[in-house]
Amino acid sequence: MSDLEKDPQVEVLEPGQPCTGVEVLEPREVPLGGPRAMTVYRTLPQKQRSLVGAWCFLDHYGPDDVAVSGGMEVPRHPHTGLATVSWLFTGEIDHLDSGGNAAAVKPGELNLMIAGSGITHSEISTPETRTLHGVQLWYALPESTRFSPNHFDHYAPEPVTTAGLTARVFIGSLLGSTSPVDTRTPDLLGAELILEPGASATLTVRADFEHALLAETGTIDVNGTSVAHRELGYVPIGADTLHVTAGADGARVILLGGVPLGEQIVMWWNFVGRSHDEIVEFRRRYQSELGFEPADAADTGKPALFGRFPPGQRAPLPAPPMPTIRLRPRQ
Repeated sequence: MSDLEKDPQVEVLEPGQPCTGVEVLEPREVPLGGPRAMTVYRTLPQKQRSLVGAWCFLDHYGPDDVAVSGGMEVPRHPHTGLATVSWLFTGEIDHLDSGGNAAAVKPGELNLMIAGSGITHSEISTPETRTLHGVQLWYALPESTRFSPNHFDHYAPEPVTTAGLTARVFIGSLLGSTSPVDTRTPDLLGAELILEPGASATLTVRADFEHALLAETGTIDVNGTSVAHRELGYVPIGADTLHVTAGADGARVILLGGVPLGEQIVMWWNFVGRSHDEIVEFRRRYQSELGFEPADAADTGKPALFGRFPPGQRAPLPAPPMPTIRLRPRQ
């Protein structure tokens, strides 16, 4: 008997049978940036679901008229214990980080930044960008790699075309396409799917993965469940098939998947850790390393976490105050 069959909460299906127990997660609007904050639509995390595999954060934005929204202007800020995935549909963003990497984020090209034990970066839309449209994703690093050195990777996946469907697999494997990017997180999937008007696609996927599909443009049908624009359709482990259908105008879908992380995480602001006290330390060390607060004697002798940044950049963002209650783990 397989591990899936032993789990009483998993719907055991015959091969090729799609799971019909699709959970629909609605987005919430979040302002991002300064006085002219651009609006993003966040479907991960939320109360009923914090993770899909190791994926722990999904922001969807645009298409935005930069002349109205102000575009993306996120000055230097920190990350620990996670990786960021930037994926654009329209526009261009300048990426700069304390690992010494400067790169352009362009449509159809993956920019992966692994924070590891610590990194700072900025993301600013270019002056030439008139329309900004894309997703920002994070995944949590497992215990085995979360304190590893930071790293940056870029990959432009070749499109894979089948009847009515074009896919770009930027992480993991799907439809015979495999991304070469080392995520330091085993068993992960990320892909962009573009379906022609009225087209349906049946995807063979790993039954030990849980999956989520973002309806990026218009409404789609996922295994018989309607998922509206900006909503996320969650499919639990147990099925090896995803059946996706586009409406009359076609659809673009962001597909995420992975084996459940199996670890409790504490996620606050831009940090992922394992306890409240760990997050307190990450914040304290960021504030002192960037000169917002005096150094604490508890950190004497510890190596810097967040690195150096090129001169002449926008002022960094200070961390917000810690909440008055202890942060609780989630999984």
